[in-house]
Amino acid sequence: MANNYFRFRQFTIWQGNCAMKVGTDGTLLGAWAHGGGSILDIGTGTGLIALMMAQRFSEARVVGIDVDRQAIDQARQNVCQSPFSMRIELQTADVNDYQPQVAFDAIVSNPPFFDNSLLCPDGLRTIARHTVTLTYASLMSCAYRLLSDSGEFSLIVPAECLSKIESAAVLTGFFRTRLCAVKTTPTKPVRRYLLAFAKHPASSPSVEEGVIETLPGCRSDWYQKLTKDFYL
Repeated sequence: MANNYFRFRQFTIWQGNCAMKVGTDGTLLGAWAHGGGSILDIGTGTGLIALMMAQRFSEARVVGIDVDRQAIDQARQNVCQSPFSMRIELQTADVNDYQPQVAFDAIVSNPPFFDNSLLCPDGLRTIARHTVTLTYASLMSCAYRLLSDSGEFSLIVPAECLSKIESAAVLTGFFRTRLCAVKTTPTKPVRRYLLAFAKHPASSPSVEEGVIETLPGCRSDWYQKLTKDFYL
Protein backbone atom coordinates (compact mmCIF):
# COMPACT_ATOMS: atom_id res chain seq x y z
CA MET A 1 0.00 0.00 0.00
CA ALA A 2 1.29 3.46 -0.90
CA ASN A 3 2.14 5.84 1.94
CA ASN A 4 -0.45 8.51 2.76
CA TYR A 5 2.17 11.18 2.10
CA PHE A 6 5.37 11.78 0.12
CA ARG A 7 7.81 14.41 1.37
CA PHE A 8 9.79 16.59 -1.03
CA ARG A 9 12.34 19.30 -0.21
CA GLN A 10 9.93 22.22 -0.12
CA PHE A 11 6.50 20.60 0.19
CA THR A 12 4.69 17.43 1.22
CA ILE A 13 2.13 15.58 -0.89
CA TRP A 14 -0.70 13.98 1.07
CA GLN A 15 -2.40 11.45 -1.18
CA GLY A 16 -4.71 9.19 0.84
CA ASN A 17 -7.84 10.57 -0.86
CA CYS A 18 -6.52 10.56 -4.44
CA ALA A 19 -6.97 7.80 -7.01
CA MET A 20 -3.48 8.33 -8.39
CA LYS A 21 -0.52 8.45 -6.00
CA VAL A 22 2.84 10.17 -6.36
CA GLY A 23 4.92 8.37 -8.98
CA THR A 24 7.96 8.77 -11.18
CA ASP A 25 5.87 9.97 -14.16
CA GLY A 26 4.62 13.10 -12.42
CA THR A 27 8.02 13.86 -10.93
CA LEU A 28 9.69 13.53 -14.33
CA LEU A 29 7.22 15.85 -16.01
CA GLY A 30 7.28 18.44 -13.23
CA ALA A 31 11.07 18.60 -13.41
CA TRP A 32 11.32 18.57 -17.24
CA ALA A 33 8.52 20.80 -18.54
CA HIS A 34 9.13 24.40 -19.58
CA GLY A 35 7.19 27.08 -17.72
CA GLY A 36 6.20 30.70 -18.10
CA GLY A 37 4.30 33.49 -16.40
CA SER A 38 1.08 31.46 -16.37
CA ILE A 39 0.94 27.66 -16.17
CA LEU A 40 -1.99 25.24 -16.41
CA ASP A 41 -1.85 21.72 -14.98
CA ILE A 42 -4.55 19.56 -16.59
CA GLY A 43 -5.61 16.68 -14.31
CA THR A 44 -3.69 18.01 -11.32
CA GLY A 45 -4.58 15.11 -8.98
CA THR A 46 -2.61 15.59 -5.74
CA GLY A 47 -1.21 18.89 -7.03
CA LEU A 48 2.30 17.46 -7.38
CA ILE A 49 3.13 18.88 -10.81
CA ALA A 50 1.50 22.23 -10.04
CA LEU A 51 3.66 22.52 -6.92
CA MET A 52 6.81 21.51 -8.79
CA MET A 53 6.16 24.12 -11.47
CA ALA A 54 5.49 26.78 -8.83
CA GLN A 55 8.79 25.91 -7.14
CA ARG A 56 10.76 26.01 -10.41
CA PHE A 57 9.19 29.18 -11.79
CA SER A 58 9.09 31.62 -8.92
CA GLU A 59 7.11 34.33 -10.71
CA ALA A 60 4.51 32.04 -12.26
CA ARG A 61 0.81 31.90 -11.58
CA VAL A 62 -0.21 28.22 -11.64
CA VAL A 63 -3.72 26.83 -12.13
CA GLY A 64 -4.53 23.18 -11.50
CA ILE A 65 -7.81 21.64 -12.70
CA ASP A 66 -9.30 18.19 -12.22
CA VAL A 67 -12.71 16.60 -12.73
CA ASP A 68 -12.37 14.78 -9.39
CA ARG A 69 -13.54 17.06 -6.55
CA GLN A 70 -11.95 14.74 -3.98
CA ALA A 71 -8.59 15.12 -5.71
CA ILE A 72 -8.95 18.90 -5.76
CA ASP A 73 -9.70 18.89 -2.03
CA GLN A 74 -6.52 16.86 -1.47
CA ALA A 75 -4.49 19.11 -3.75
CA ARG A 76 -5.81 22.18 -1.93
CA GLN A 77 -4.60 20.72 1.37
CA ASN A 78 -1.15 20.14 -0.15
CA VAL A 79 -0.98 23.61 -1.69
CA CYS A 80 -2.17 25.38 1.47
CA GLN A 81 0.63 23.76 3.48
CA SER A 82 3.28 24.73 0.91
CA PRO A 83 5.30 27.95 0.46
CA PHE A 84 3.55 28.50 -2.90
CA SER A 85 -0.08 28.76 -1.82
CA MET A 86 -0.46 32.39 -2.94
CA ARG A 87 0.49 31.52 -6.53
CA ILE A 88 -1.52 28.33 -7.10
CA GLU A 89 -5.24 28.24 -7.88
CA LEU A 90 -7.17 24.97 -7.93
CA GLN A 91 -10.52 24.33 -9.61
CA THR A 92 -12.83 21.37 -10.03
CA ALA A 93 -13.32 21.52 -13.78
CA ASP A 94 -13.52 19.42 -16.93
CA VAL A 95 -10.89 20.71 -19.36
CA ASN A 96 -13.39 20.28 -22.20
CA ASP A 97 -15.57 22.97 -20.58
CA TYR A 98 -12.84 25.09 -19.03
CA GLN A 99 -12.97 28.70 -20.25
CA PRO A 100 -10.29 30.92 -18.66
CA GLN A 101 -10.10 34.60 -19.53
CA VAL A 102 -6.53 34.41 -20.85
CA ALA A 103 -4.36 31.79 -22.55
CA PHE A 104 -1.51 30.08 -20.70
CA ASP A 105 2.21 30.39 -21.41
CA ALA A 106 2.72 26.73 -20.51
CA ILE A 107 0.45 23.72 -20.08
CA VAL A 108 1.44 20.44 -18.42
CA SER A 109 -0.42 17.17 -18.11
CA ASN A 110 0.18 13.65 -16.87
CA PRO A 111 -2.91 12.46 -18.74
CA PRO A 112 -5.08 9.35 -18.59
CA PHE A 113 -3.43 7.15 -21.18
CA PHE A 114 -4.81 3.61 -21.12
CA ASP A 115 -6.78 3.24 -24.34
CA ASN A 116 -8.93 0.20 -25.22
CA SER A 117 -7.78 -1.64 -22.10
CA LEU A 118 -9.57 -3.35 -19.22
CA LEU A 119 -11.22 -0.75 -17.00
CA CYS A 120 -10.52 -0.63 -13.29
CA PRO A 121 -13.54 -1.30 -11.04
CA ASP A 122 -12.63 1.83 -9.03
CA GLY A 123 -14.46 4.64 -10.86
CA LEU A 124 -12.11 7.45 -9.80
CA ARG A 125 -9.03 5.41 -10.72
CA THR A 126 -10.58 4.69 -14.12
CA ILE A 127 -11.05 8.41 -14.73
CA ALA A 128 -7.46 9.07 -13.68
CA ARG A 129 -5.89 6.30 -15.78
CA HIS A 130 -8.11 5.69 -18.80
CA THR A 131 -9.13 7.78 -21.81
CA VAL A 132 -12.85 7.15 -21.25
CA THR A 133 -13.41 10.77 -20.15
CA LEU A 134 -10.53 12.51 -21.94
CA THR A 135 -9.39 11.15 -25.30
CA TYR A 136 -6.06 11.99 -26.88
CA ALA A 137 -7.85 14.11 -29.49
CA SER A 138 -9.80 16.02 -26.83
CA LEU A 139 -6.68 16.61 -24.75
CA MET A 140 -4.76 18.01 -27.72
CA SER A 141 -7.68 20.14 -28.86
CA CYS A 142 -8.16 21.61 -25.39
CA ALA A 143 -4.44 22.25 -24.91
CA TYR A 144 -4.28 24.02 -28.28
CA ARG A 145 -7.26 26.20 -27.36
CA LEU A 146 -5.87 27.12 -23.94
CA LEU A 147 -2.24 27.69 -24.95
CA SER A 148 -0.83 31.08 -25.92
CA ASP A 149 0.62 31.50 -29.41
CA SER A 150 4.20 31.20 -28.13
CA GLY A 151 3.49 28.68 -25.36
CA GLU A 152 4.48 25.04 -24.92
CA PHE A 153 2.38 22.01 -23.98
CA SER A 154 4.30 19.26 -22.14
CA LEU A 155 3.14 15.80 -21.17
CA ILE A 156 4.38 12.29 -20.36
CA VAL A 157 3.02 9.13 -21.98
CA PRO A 158 3.85 5.39 -22.09
CA ALA A 159 5.94 4.28 -25.05
CA GLU A 160 3.04 2.32 -26.56
CA CYS A 161 0.91 5.49 -26.71
CA LEU A 162 3.45 7.64 -28.55
CA SER A 163 2.10 7.23 -32.09
CA LYS A 164 -1.51 7.93 -31.07
CA ILE A 165 -0.53 11.01 -29.06
CA GLU A 166 1.63 12.39 -31.87
CA SER A 167 -1.07 11.72 -34.47
CA ALA A 168 -3.62 13.58 -32.35
CA ALA A 169 -1.16 16.45 -31.94
CA VAL A 170 -0.53 16.76 -35.67
CA LEU A 171 -4.24 16.70 -36.48
CA THR A 172 -4.79 19.49 -33.95
CA GLY A 173 -2.08 21.67 -35.51
CA PHE A 174 0.71 21.13 -32.98
CA PHE A 175 4.40 20.74 -33.80
CA ARG A 176 6.65 18.63 -31.58
CA THR A 177 9.48 20.75 -30.18
CA ARG A 178 11.10 18.38 -27.67
CA LEU A 179 11.19 14.65 -26.98
CA CYS A 180 12.92 12.67 -24.25
CA ALA A 181 12.82 8.87 -24.38
CA VAL A 182 13.00 7.53 -20.81
CA LYS A 183 14.31 4.09 -19.83
CA THR A 184 14.19 2.61 -16.34
CA THR A 185 17.71 1.13 -16.80
CA PRO A 186 20.20 1.29 -19.72
CA THR A 187 19.36 -2.22 -20.96
CA LYS A 188 15.57 -1.89 -20.79
CA PRO A 189 13.43 -0.61 -23.69
CA VAL A 190 12.00 2.91 -23.62
CA ARG A 191 9.16 2.99 -21.10
CA ARG A 192 7.99 6.62 -21.20
CA TYR A 193 8.21 9.62 -23.50
CA LEU A 194 8.36 13.19 -22.30
CA LEU A 195 6.92 15.34 -25.09
CA ALA A 196 6.55 19.06 -25.73
CA PHE A 197 4.44 20.69 -28.44
CA ALA A 198 4.00 24.23 -29.74
CA LYS A 199 1.82 26.02 -32.29
CA HIS A 200 4.81 26.78 -34.50
CA PRO A 201 7.63 24.49 -35.68
CA ALA A 202 10.97 24.61 -33.87
CA SER A 203 14.08 25.41 -35.90
CA SER A 204 15.76 22.32 -34.47
CA PRO A 205 13.50 20.01 -32.44
CA SER A 206 15.28 18.51 -29.43
CA VAL A 207 15.57 14.72 -29.03
CA GLU A 208 17.29 13.11 -26.05
CA GLU A 209 17.32 9.97 -23.95
CA GLY A 210 17.19 9.64 -20.18
CA VAL A 211 17.80 6.70 -17.87
CA ILE A 212 16.32 6.64 -14.36
CA GLU A 213 18.62 4.05 -12.77
CA THR A 214 22.04 2.80 -13.81
CA LEU A 215 21.39 -0.27 -11.64
CA PRO A 216 18.32 -1.23 -9.61
CA GLY A 217 18.13 1.22 -6.69
CA CYS A 218 20.92 3.46 -8.05
CA ARG A 219 19.66 6.70 -9.61
CA SER A 220 21.46 7.83 -12.75
CA ASP A 221 23.34 11.13 -12.99
CA TRP A 222 20.71 12.33 -15.49
CA TYR A 223 17.81 11.63 -13.13
CA GLN A 224 19.59 13.02 -10.09
CA LYS A 225 20.42 16.24 -11.92
CA LEU A 226 16.85 16.59 -13.22
CA THR A 227 15.21 16.07 -9.81
CA LYS A 228 17.89 17.38 -7.41
CA ASP A 229 15.77 20.34 -6.25
CA PHE A 230 12.89 18.06 -5.19
CA TYR A 231 13.99 14.77 -3.63
CA LEU A 232 15.28 14.74 -0.06
